[in-house]
Amino acid sequence: MDTPWNEPPRNEHSPIQSITVRSVSRSAAMSMKADLELSIRLRPKNARTCYVCGPDNARGLQVAFLADGAHGSRALYTARPEHEGWPGLLHGGVTFSLMDEALGWAVHFQGLYGVTARIDTRFRWPIPIGMRVVIKAWTIDQRRRIATARAEVRAEAEGQSLLAEADATIFWQESENQK
Repeated sequence: MDTPWNEPPRNEHSPIQSITVRSVSRSAAMSMKADLELSIRLRPKNARTCYVCGPDNARGLQVAFLADGAHGSRALYTARPEHEGWPGLLHGGVTFSLMDEALGWAVHFQGLYGVTARIDTRFRWPIPIGMRVVIKAWTIDQRRRIATARAEVRAEAEGQSLLAEADATIFWQESENQK
């Protein structure tokens, strides 16, 4: 397959490599359990058909976001063939949508309802179909009704190469469990 970019380097920083499974400590497992419980408790009532996170949207991504500490969100996603752009690669719009959703969840897990006002996105490397990625977002600052936040998409494989990143401005208000 011919592509308009060079083949990625195959070294310790390459996102395309084998995945190492590691066990987690008891404290890390307890933290993950607490994050999951918070995620379930704060799930918006009207998010069932959301393109990115809606479990009832058969054509959507159906990504489950979890709280990540006090100010963040995280999720895993495996690039699927039905979301392909260039042959063999995840469509950039899907990557963008994953980051936008993660940013929204980062604000949501703080008990706020937010809408994206602006996102500055940088795509660093194409994501091959079949690659499993970690999406993370966190708020950096909150003033009045505006939050600034950051999102990243990284390869799940050891080394976690940065594939895409975004800086965002989010308008928010206090939540009533997202009406």
